[in-house]
Amino acid sequence: MTADLADLNARIKQAVAHGQLIESSAKNIRTLLEGTGSDVYFRSVEELVDAAEWQELNDRFYQTLAFGTGGLRGRTIGKIVTTAERGNAREGERPEFPCVGTNAMNFFNINRATRGLVAYLQDWNRRKGISTKPKIVIAHDPRFFSKEFAELAAKVAAENGCDAFVFDAPRSVPELSFAVRYLHASAGIVITASHNPPHDNGYKVYFDDGAQVIDPHASGIITKVNAITTESFTPLPKEQQGKVTVIGKNIDQAYTHRLETLILDPRMIREAKSLRIVYTPLYGTGSVIIRPMLNRLGFKFQVVPEQDGFDGRFPTVKSPNPEYGEALTMAINLAERENADLVAATDPDCDRMGVAVRTKDGKMKLLTGNQIGSLLAWYRIKTLFEKGVLNKQNAARAVIVKTFVTTDLQNAIADHYSVRCVETLTGFKYIGAKLANYERAIPEQLRQSYADLAESETRRLRLAYSSFYVFGGEESYGYSGADFVRDKDGNGAVIMFCEVAAYAKSRGQTVDQLLDEIYSQFGYFAEKTSSLVFEGAEGANKIASLMKSYTTDPVREILGSKVANIRNFETDEIRDVEGDLIPKTKMLMFELEDPAGAGRIAVRPSGTEPKIKYYLFARRQPKSEKFTDADLDRIKVKVEKHLENLWTWLRKDAESRLSENKERRSPDRRGGLETAAP
Repeated sequence: MTADLADLNARIKQAVAHGQLIESSAKNIRTLLEGTGSDVYFRSVEELVDAAEWQELNDRFYQTLAFGTGGLRGRTIGKIVTTAERGNAREGERPEFPCVGTNAMNFFNINRATRGLVAYLQDWNRRKGISTKPKIVIAHDPRFFSKEFAELAAKVAAENGCDAFVFDAPRSVPELSFAVRYLHASAGIVITASHNPPHDNGYKVYFDDGAQVIDPHASGIITKVNAITTESFTPLPKEQQGKVTVIGKNIDQAYTHRLETLILDPRMIREAKSLRIVYTPLYGTGSVIIRPMLNRLGFKFQVVPEQDGFDGRFPTVKSPNPEYGEALTMAINLAERENADLVAATDPDCDRMGVAVRTKDGKMKLLTGNQIGSLLAWYRIKTLFEKGVLNKQNAARAVIVKTFVTTDLQNAIADHYSVRCVETLTGFKYIGAKLANYERAIPEQLRQSYADLAESETRRLRLAYSSFYVFGGEESYGYSGADFVRDKDGNGAVIMFCEVAAYAKSRGQTVDQLLDEIYSQFGYFAEKTSSLVFEGAEGANKIASLMKSYTTDPVREILGSKVANIRNFETDEIRDVEGDLIPKTKMLMFELEDPAGAGRIAVRPSGTEPKIKYYLFARRQPKSEKFTDADLDRIKVKVEKHLENLWTWLRKDAESRLSENKERRSPDRRGGLETAAP
């Protein structure tokens, strides 16, 4: 192969000289091929070079996967599947081998990531004076290659001196987070790409607190990973290797028992006999826990049968993302036939939940992530006060945690009840970090074996000495109602929202009527989240260029509203309400001067997908004590139109900024698109 490799390298060098291949792509191709004995790797690269598929090669090799807000994530099936990758698979089947490339999810990167993680954990143990082997818990979703990646991670971890605990079948992200704490593990791994399309997969890393890694651990792990350039390694002697243990039902039972404590009013649920629910796991891990939990709690429900099995093709949906109405179509159709009140859906790794509700007009309506989170936050705070868990004396100890790009309605709800509202960066790992801080604030002698204490006892300690976490969430359909899981929890979200729906039913209301009641009291808050998608190496450059342009040529005025302030989260020193410094990240926040209440706009590149995301916020406050029904109906229409106009302006402005060979026209960015605000 040496002569063949030399010839291939010469052709790659020529492609760089002709501007067909990015230099970083060429370097990463050479590194991959020189560090492996896999014939599949060589034949795949050779086939793409022979076909002059330079864009595909650039997409696969222009970078190595790095930890973002969702860990490692990338294509495990290329846009072009080579003959070598196809292997013995027939047309329409999953390829025999995953996508070859340093920027892809494959055995090469699973190997490197796991060895880097193990090396970091061993260094960490030495620094902390821990003499036992590191312990890693590993879970996976039903995606293509997930099982094989999980098995490889366990094998590599054990051969390098770690004990590995591997789930016997697909399990959810929140159950993995719980298991890390329950088993007192050093770290956790989930093989998943969450709600991404079928061709993607990923690798999420959790530390011993059950939360996704943040710095300094994230930087430390990636430094170890980047130092590894080959798949080859010599396993430790047998007596120094770790053990692989299969886990399953015992963790399910412990997790289910803890989930049951999320219910705040069991009696009300038992009496809500007429509430009818449709649930879909979208071919994912939600079916493992949610079905038995709904049965256990006494809810009347049906599961969409076509979407109830594990299937990495996700055959009946374009994307298994409960944020998108299309993914809930089959569930909504079943709800229409069965006259159900509520549809709940979770994504394949069951960390996100989407909802549709039957409205006062009898139609099924999708709720936004902000609306779902606000209903949950309001109901849980209100009920905890009614139950006497919270009161005027201890309310200052209570806290909800949300991201900067989540609705300000939750700030208003928290303020009303004198509960603290803390804002974090996007990524539930930052909420997890807050929960770790609150745990550490409990005196050390009282928080021994904290993860083993009953929920009632941890609540007592938090209310007495620290902060009692009432609720946390993101606008992107991720929610959490307790600290025994340190990530967003689709399992918990479903049962919590079923309780909200049961509460509305007990009052003779639909859920949308309950939401309008909240708006009438706190003001009408509306949001719109949109994205511009730019794939591959060229797309990454466009995203970076667009973000840079907002700082070098900032927006001054939008649709007649002046930009009063711009917060740059990458350069400014920003602290949260608890005084903690917000980590640097690529995000801009535009505060608008708008008497009508346009609010603010946030812009950030996605940490998990090839897109730049825009978050638009608007609010209207009642002139008197509360909105009337007529006022609220009128305001909803005006605000919706305003947000649409705002997004149209932003999209055209972005196109202008990215256009080539044309000088940017400053009038366009200073209100040239004249659309009157409502």
